[in-house]
Amino acid sequence: MGSQKRIAKLADGINALQELAELTESPPAGITVELVDESNLYDWKVYMEGPEGSPYHKGKFQVKLVLPTEYPFKPPTVSFATKIYHPNVTNDEKGSMCLGMLRPDEWKPSSRISAVLEFARQLLKEPMPDDAVEGRIAEQYKNDPKRYEEIARDWTRKYASE
Repeated sequence: MGSQKRIAKLADGINALQELAELTESPPAGITVELVDESNLYDWKVYMEGPEGSPYHKGKFQVKLVLPTEYPFKPPTVSFATKIYHPNVTNDEKGSMCLGMLRPDEWKPSSRISAVLEFARQLLKEPMPDDAVEGRIAEQYKNDPKRYEEIARDWTRKYASE
């Protein structure tokens, strides 16, 4: 590997380390962050409390955040490890989350992980049904919000209770 590539890779690791330090020292409300493995700066475990005023309130959701080695020039991937009933999260074992700011064409290297996590938590309070990955849940959210909230609360109790 050329020396410039090694330096670039080291700089990327420093960015990840700085953001991790900031997030562990003063995390956004309702969010805690830790490394999955101390030897890997790119694989993070996030715990997100369901926001008050949402059907996810009182739930604690584990979220996986993986930084690519090209971070901050490429966006992280964010997925729910805890099962959740939400129009913007795939209803499968992957738990992939649809966040516009994480799309490669919308990602900016100046974006901060704290902003990504705050946006993800806000999405629990205010789903975006027009940008859904689960069309059926999005339709229910729009057309039968009481039933949507009932199911989301049930899943929160079942899968995200401590």
